[in-house]
Amino acid sequence: MSKPVPAPFDKQKVVAENRRARFDYFVEDRFEAGIQLTGTEVKSLRHGEGSIAEAYAAVEGEELWLINSHIPEYSHGNRLNHQPRRPRKLLLKNREIAKLNGAVAREGLTLVPLSLYFNGRGRAKVELALARGKKVHDKRETIKQRDWKREQQRLLRRNG
Repeated sequence: MSKPVPAPFDKQKVVAENRRARFDYFVEDRFEAGIQLTGTEVKSLRHGEGSIAEAYAAVEGEELWLINSHIPEYSHGNRLNHQPRRPRKLLLKNREIAKLNGAVAREGLTLVPLSLYFNGRGRAKVELALARGKKVHDKRETIKQRDWKREQQRLLRRNG
């Protein structure tokens, strides 16, 4: 018996997506985390700028950090502008952080950000995934399935 699919998060405006993550990893569980940002970072994100393509999350002590995410400097910012690749603190409850830390330490899973977005209340959020890395043959299988689905759609359009 499979687990029920959880309801999607309230994503009003998606700023950045990590599309490669679903190709490189098997997503096992998803979490929504707040992100601690400065004012110029929020303004830059509201303009639709930002990237989480090479980013990952790590537990250090009892805190969760988003590392290697890129939010470019705000164009109208002054000397108080932010560093584009600084580590950013993720906001989760201590119980959730302990659960993630245990899964990473014991089961060899990875914390990968899937998307960076604003929710309905205007708060910046990160969708984190507890993921297991795919081997080369798994990636080949994913490519085969994707190509077959494309071919099915073509056949349906042509014959349907």
